[in-house]
Amino acid sequence: MERDGARISLWQADMPGYVPVSRDFPLELFDVAIIGGGITGLATAVQLQKNGKKCVVVEKSTIGFGSTGGTTAHFNTFFDTTYDQVQKDFGKENAWLLHEAAIEALNTLESNIRDYNIACDFEYKDAYLFAKDKKQAEELDRIVKASQEAGLRIAYSGDILIDRPFEKAALIEQQAQFHPVRYVYALANAFEKGGGVILQGCMMESFDDDELPITVKTSSGVIHSRQLVFATHIPPGLNILHFRCAPYRSYVLAVKLKNDAYPGGLVYDMDVPYHYYRTQRIGGQQYLVFGGEDHKTGHDEDAYSHFGNLETYLGTHFDLEEVSYRWSSQFYEPGDGLAYIGRFPGHSENVFVATGFGGDGMPYSHMAAKLLGDLILHGQSRYEKLFDPGRIKPIAGFSSFVSENADVIKEFIAKRISIEKVENLDELAPGEARIIRYKGEQIAVYRNDSGILMAIDPVCTHARCIVQWNNAEKTWDCPCHGARYTVEGEILTGPATRKLGEIEMDVPAE
Repeated sequence: MERDGARISLWQADMPGYVPVSRDFPLELFDVAIIGGGITGLATAVQLQKNGKKCVVVEKSTIGFGSTGGTTAHFNTFFDTTYDQVQKDFGKENAWLLHEAAIEALNTLESNIRDYNIACDFEYKDAYLFAKDKKQAEELDRIVKASQEAGLRIAYSGDILIDRPFEKAALIEQQAQFHPVRYVYALANAFEKGGGVILQGCMMESFDDDELPITVKTSSGVIHSRQLVFATHIPPGLNILHFRCAPYRSYVLAVKLKNDAYPGGLVYDMDVPYHYYRTQRIGGQQYLVFGGEDHKTGHDEDAYSHFGNLETYLGTHFDLEEVSYRWSSQFYEPGDGLAYIGRFPGHSENVFVATGFGGDGMPYSHMAAKLLGDLILHGQSRYEKLFDPGRIKPIAGFSSFVSENADVIKEFIAKRISIEKVENLDELAPGEARIIRYKGEQIAVYRNDSGILMAIDPVCTHARCIVQWNNAEKTWDCPCHGARYTVEGEILTGPATRKLGEIEMDVPAE
């Protein structure tokens, strides 16, 4: 299994069996074309297939390549945007509706596991949210009250499963965890066995929805479908949703402990950004999965340092034997706190999108499968207004919208005036990369471990921002809208649809 970076995740090390069906490029008319072969795309494809729709899944890389291969697979019925905040911004009725959607999503996940007999280590777990001081405790009181009003099974607790001092804590029942890659590979197998088509290594280049059927141009050929779904984490190209979603990186460790102090549930603190804990057993070995250190994509010159920060923090509270895996992943924070799932703004009623999941990718993936399934099958959903991608909330998210887009403008300008001038490229050590000005040209330069220089144009092909080197994943990341590229300039993740330009340098490789 490949991933969108250099780090190996815990799930990659436990390779499940998915053997794609070998087939010629399909020329038939499909009911639905789904762009994106992650957990959202495949859960949606299976949901539609169960109801008689003929679907094709188009994946630029491989199944589970992006965030699905890097998630920590907590499945919550509470969210990063807490129910008290949802009540404030969207009203009590919509907070209740959000919880109802989360319960349906969990039921959909469990139904798929049961229907397709998927061995993915699915377990129900209690979750613990704890406050470390009086200010956080007051916030926790508001969360508990609003969560109970929304229907969540939450109550105060005198325990948090880990040896940490705390001021106040709450227990949330019936949360879940699972092995995300085993699950998504099993969905892919079931989908293909049911007659579905998966095209890996096939990039969507453009589409025309002016009339039916929709024409989807890909790197492998043209697909025709009656309806089109974008389940690509963030939709490609330039559209309004790029100004309503902000890209973030999050960091994860999978750790072996010297003792048996692995928590038996899901644990979250209330720091900003928060830390999260859970236990995963793979191949008879238990791992403490611990994450946090979130920051905006392309906004840290030493991304790798976040792994060290996590290890230091964890080591003060646990007896660490070994850090077995370190990896990072990307998510898109929605402007007003809730995901955007439904009809794609600016396109016909036959084009749909799911994006802006924040740190809640697992529940939102199946909320999207249910919501999009209802829209495509029945033309309506009880959740469509709440998650409408075209919604306009004058209050909710307005300050976030302004600050995030002001940051995009700042990055666009600042990186252009701070590019480093280098006269001698011998200064660049193996494994090091920089954005430089060399002989009057802006260049993104990387020297590999063999000493060979690789040079590309640092201007992101999406919206012309300057990319930033990510030394944790060995990638070039755009700080504006989150496009990511390999050292050769190939696209790892959208919204860019074209690779970075190559630059030939008159410097002999060493």
